[in-house]
Amino acid sequence: MVRAEDVHKSFGSLEVLKGVDLVVKSGEVCCVLGPSGSGKSTFLRCINHLEKIDAGRILVDGDLIGYRERGGKLHELGEKDVAAQRRAIGMVFQRFNLFPHMTVLQNVMEAPARVKKENKAEVRDRAAALLERVGLGAKVDSYPGQLSGGQQQRVAIARALAMRPKLMLFDEPTSALDPELVGEVLDVMKDLARDGMTMIVVTHEIGFAREVGDSVIFMDGGVVVEKGAPAEILANPQHQRTRAFLSKVL
Repeated sequence: MVRAEDVHKSFGSLEVLKGVDLVVKSGEVCCVLGPSGSGKSTFLRCINHLEKIDAGRILVDGDLIGYRERGGKLHELGEKDVAAQRRAIGMVFQRFNLFPHMTVLQNVMEAPARVKKENKAEVRDRAAALLERVGLGAKVDSYPGQLSGGQQQRVAIARALAMRPKLMLFDEPTSALDPELVGEVLDVMKDLARDGMTMIVVTHEIGFAREVGDSVIFMDGGVVVEKGAPAEILANPQHQRTRAFLSKVL
């Protein structure tokens, strides 16, 4: 589902990604661990071309993201074509980014109705079903400001799912939440995993990575230091940098 090959990304003179390689299979839950500044979030944003890569390539479901290859060279796609690719890639951020002037139901309906021009009645039914799925069926007429952080993040997940993505990206989805609200968001993500959704999750929730992840990668200094099954990486890391990180967070 996702293939990253020698991905590089710099911001000015700061090289953030220094040759990232990664393969994520369809239906796989890949959890990305690492210290702050290791390039995790930047890499996630490169997968749907929110950040433009400087070298390498990223493919999602066989399609080159953000570029077209002609004559052995990569040419950046226009914004319209990039936007079309993004529709198949759901993304949930640390901050919920909900529209404050819209109800919960309107937030979830907005993208499929406005961007994909889908039938409004069908979109409404799907949005209501998704809100029911994330435990917010009774909140359809509430506004984001009336919800807890955990509820807002669950709305954000429902909103991403409303576009029927083939891939979901989560960028530390629980880091802005009070500790007692983390579980309700992780429960929704576990449910998605059970349904076979392909997910790449940047997280500090080691328990989630251990329980739900099919694979864990540890990033540091802009590279993938280790990748393997959660039981291997979390219980018996091979690299000193991984061991040092886990000794602080476990």
